[in-house]
Amino acid sequence: MPCRRPALQFQTERLVTVHWINHHHGRLDSPVHRLPAAPKLGVALVIIVATVLAPVQWRAWFIGVAGLLVLAMLLSRLPLFFVFRRLLVLSPFVLGVVLVNTFQPAGRDKWLAVAVKSVLCLLTVILVSNTTPFSQILRVLKSIRVPALLITTIALMHRYLFVLMDEAERMRRARASRTFMRGRRFHWRALATVVGQLFIRASERAERIYDAMCARGWK
Repeated sequence: MPCRRPALQFQTERLVTVHWINHHHGRLDSPVHRLPAAPKLGVALVIIVATVLAPVQWRAWFIGVAGLLVLAMLLSRLPLFFVFRRLLVLSPFVLGVVLVNTFQPAGRDKWLAVAVKSVLCLLTVILVSNTTPFSQILRVLKSIRVPALLITTIALMHRYLFVLMDEAERMRRARASRTFMRGRRFHWRALATVVGQLFIRASERAERIYDAMCARGWK
């Protein structure tokens, strides 16, 4: 029994770690998931552009967009906690934009509008990215004549993001099994070491992958 608990705890931590960047489009079946990718991306683009360009006085627009996004979230059956956690992960970017507008003389009275616009745009991106398979998004980009090199770069970034997450998890587990010291200061030092080693390993892996692709005729 004592041996099963650490294994179960490790599996839970790994699922939580991967869950931060994983998507729900492969696990759920809803009307929003079944919609074609092109209309969803088109509507999302219109919502984002119109929300960014909308004047502060257009409160009805912001309320309508918020209601539409809530309805889409309910129809997509995405867990509320999952969407809220994604917003928390991206909240530093929203806070940065709000702080920049706060320190500007002309934008001190508009910081709330900037925050609302940012949250609506982020929620739109979260809903689209978690209800549309990434391969379909790339297919739509190809259909609208996006350069093939850019599409390939995006596809490789998405593919090896999960590889880096697995590598980071293995490094974290190896360091945790060899470390018996506790303390916040030591934790941050160990985290900085892991990040540095992960950067080195990622660079070396990128070089090996590039050489292998070139050896197979990729240009």
